[in-house]
Amino acid sequence: MIAAIVAALFYGVASVMQAIAVRAASHRAPDAASGGVDPGLVVRMLHQWRFVASVCLDALGFLAQLIALQRLPLFVVQAFVASNLAVTAVVASWLIGVKLSWREWAAVIGVVAGVGLLGSTAGAEGAAQVGAVFKLALIVAVAGLAVVGLAAAKLNEPFRTTALGITAGFGFGVLSIAARVLDGFAPLQLARDPAAYAIAAAGIISFMFYATALEGGSVTVATAAVVLAETIPPAIIGVIFLGDQTRPGLAGVAWAGFFIAVASAVMLARFGEAHHTEDVAMADAVAHRQANAGPAAAELLFWWPVDLQLFIDVPETTGVS
Repeated sequence: MIAAIVAALFYGVASVMQAIAVRAASHRAPDAASGGVDPGLVVRMLHQWRFVASVCLDALGFLAQLIALQRLPLFVVQAFVASNLAVTAVVASWLIGVKLSWREWAAVIGVVAGVGLLGSTAGAEGAAQVGAVFKLALIVAVAGLAVVGLAAAKLNEPFRTTALGITAGFGFGVLSIAARVLDGFAPLQLARDPAAYAIAAAGIISFMFYATALEGGSVTVATAAVVLAETIPPAIIGVIFLGDQTRPGLAGVAWAGFFIAVASAVMLARFGEAHHTEDVAMADAVAHRQANAGPAAAELLFWWPVDLQLFIDVPETTGVS
């Protein structure tokens, strides 16, 4: 459980840093409705130290998630990982004084309560074994998601960001399932295991689609879509195919905790409900504040994505409610 918590912390911080890197590296016009997937986006982001640091955090988060997957059921680990939205909200409130409404604080508490219930009721990971057909099916699923993601990138907003986020979430879900069914971690075992190739492929396409979603939309809208898609399907698959279960007599409590945690995390997507045009207007207001806030405060505001600055009080002349 400690490993699952660490994974959520790392993922939450990394997603914010990646949002900053995406906005800085994007060549997409702010008013562009669509534009497909930009293969050079990740390459350009590699020149930014914030993105490189976020990748390191993601890697550490994945290692922590992998450790958790070896000890806990999928539905528990995925719910813990989903709590990274609560991490983002709390850190934003702490660092730059973002004002959370009582609903946001209730959602944060809901995430904590939900994962707490899960942690207290979870049994051991399932003992069911899967064969080569199951693992090959994961690779086929990744290929299908690649096609779906390319089509989603051609959609107009507001559907584009949500569709790309859901596709990326499904990919991250496949990655978690594949990590769970690995035969071992020795180099020779990994080279022979189809699940290892599913992990690599799912990680690449999911990250690319997630970055593309962030390029033209809100970090929290995209992340909320990812949360739903990467938690619920793997949880169901873990129970049906992998033998995941709770402690005897606590199944109802565990599933209640799961849905409380996931629903509460999605509630925090209110951070990203503003349209992209409003984000641009807010960026101008934040820039004005940076010029009058002093070096230390300006640096904090520069670090944080515009989406999370929507709750900072600004003059009504910006046109943002």
